[in-house]
Amino acid sequence: MKTILFVEDEPNLQKAVGQFLEKEGYQIKSALDGQLGLEMAREFKPDLILLDLILPKKDGFQVLEELKKNEITKNIPVIVLTNLEEGTDVEKALSLGATTYLVKANYELDEVVKKIKETLK
Repeated sequence: MKTILFVEDEPNLQKAVGQFLEKEGYQIKSALDGQLGLEMAREFKPDLILLDLILPKKDGFQVLEELKKNEITKNIPVIVLTNLEEGTDVEKALSLGATTYLVKANYELDEVVKKIKETLK
């Protein structure tokens, strides 16, 4: 079973997406802030990380940068799932090593799952 670490500070969204992904057959680990997300990534070495950019303690850009610099976590694919739509944010996240950049408002959960499946192939 593939493990996904979902780093998202909105508890209701985290719960809804987590339950949806569990029904799709994934094991879900959740972190409500960027610092905890980094610690959990190093500890659990998930198969994929779903990462919001607006987070307490460490924002998603900082998390992404630290993940990609760490030997343990640098090869874990990261899908950014955020509300930030600016082209500069997209470019920055991709340049820091994000695999895919999804704007929450533009995607249904089944489309997010499709991107996860494509990434994990």
